[in-house]
Amino acid sequence: MTAQLDRDAFFIAGTWAQPSTVARHDVVEAATGKVLGTSPLADRVDIDAAVLAAHTALHTEWGATTGTERAALLRRLAGALQARMKDTATLVSRENGMPRQLSIGTNGYFPSLVLNYYADLAERVDDVDTRVGMLSQTQVLREPVGVVAAITPWNYPMGLAAMKIAPALAAGCTVILKAPPEAALDAFVWADAALEAGLPAGVLNIVPGDREAGAYLVGHPLVDKVAFTGSTAAGRAVGEICGRLLRPVTLELGGKSAAILADDADLDVFLDALLDVCLPNNGQTCHASTRILAPQSTYEAVVAAVTDRVNSLRVGDPLDKTTQVGPLVSAAQRQRVLGYIESGRAAGARLTTGGAADNTTSSGWFVEPTVFADVDNAMTIAREEIFGPVLCVIPYTGDDEAVAIANDSDYGLGGSVWSTDLDRAAALASRIRTGSVGINHYALDLLGPFGGVKCSGIGRELGPEGLSAYLSLKSIYSAPPPRRPATADTSTDSDPK
Repeated sequence: MTAQLDRDAFFIAGTWAQPSTVARHDVVEAATGKVLGTSPLADRVDIDAAVLAAHTALHTEWGATTGTERAALLRRLAGALQARMKDTATLVSRENGMPRQLSIGTNGYFPSLVLNYYADLAERVDDVDTRVGMLSQTQVLREPVGVVAAITPWNYPMGLAAMKIAPALAAGCTVILKAPPEAALDAFVWADAALEAGLPAGVLNIVPGDREAGAYLVGHPLVDKVAFTGSTAAGRAVGEICGRLLRPVTLELGGKSAAILADDADLDVFLDALLDVCLPNNGQTCHASTRILAPQSTYEAVVAAVTDRVNSLRVGDPLDKTTQVGPLVSAAQRQRVLGYIESGRAAGARLTTGGAADNTTSSGWFVEPTVFADVDNAMTIAREEIFGPVLCVIPYTGDDEAVAIANDSDYGLGGSVWSTDLDRAAALASRIRTGSVGINHYALDLLGPFGGVKCSGIGRELGPEGLSAYLSLKSIYSAPPPRRPATADTSTDSDPK
């Protein structure tokens, strides 16, 4: 065990708080299967303390801050995270198997970028919109929604936390971050950075915990808003609690996105982007385009090319800079993915590469990157989120059928269209019922709202819309000024001479 990676306390009210129980979780290194470190797990007493700290801060020191003051603190927090970005990226790669070349961007650099972006928006959040109407003059104020319960998953832990923490703090909210047990260690980097940045006590609280702790936090009477990223099944449970309480909630859930290759697509361009678009983070990505829709006229050529490219991907230690596909997060996740692969075989899909646990590594939770051809969109492997390195190549005839297959899904989070005719690609993209679509690539943009439709979620993160999710609008009506009576015109047209 690596002693320096053990964490013994929660971060509550600006200080290290001892857990109320002895419950701990072993964080296992994905590439080795060995214990990387340990973390306490929060129970109801710990959650109560964290929520009370956030509530107290909201109604005292933090509640009196201006947007400009919060912007300065956000920039200091960004700087503190930036100083730790390399070590943080390595830690996340060890926790969940993400290739470090990806982790340095998504878990290292991205959180600081998000904080600085929302710092800029925070400087304008206090602006008052004055509207003069027929019956009154209305001042529209934007106020913090209150105490925020932020619940994040293990696949992009630092980046997804930033997408909640940054806009919430910019708006003037306070936050309890409930981190997942599998990626509990990196969550404490936020605490270290908050202490260095001088964040007031209670503004940001860190409590790793299991699903039971998360459910208790979501339903806590002092929580005003919930922001959740995770599976659709867990999101439904969160949504049910919030619906019962009439509590605002943002849900970013699962996906089964489609990459439509038009008959004029540049296949080389697609293949060069395949890892980033279809298999990012070893397939453990909600918006990954794991359904590849290929025209019947070039179907076998696409299958062969995709198979060759996937077969060439370098599988190995996520800390090796040449690794393109690392291990899955846990033994349970590997078993789940292997179960889906067996389901594809049983349904009659044609396995063209992969399909087993990777035996080239001596330990860890590796699965061979896998491609299925002759996939019908009704098959389980085409309908359910696998969350592993498994691709389905589905044939279609004509643009209308391609759109119909892309939309024939319970999910709607991402997607992409590949064509040398940009007008055609844009037209196809507009017909896909999803939250985001890439044309000849796919990459989240800080300025663009991200979220899903259907079973992929409710609400949006990033962009100005991400800030709006943490603001409550208040209208102040003022009586219009009294009208002055018209005065008689006593002037004459006569010449005074």
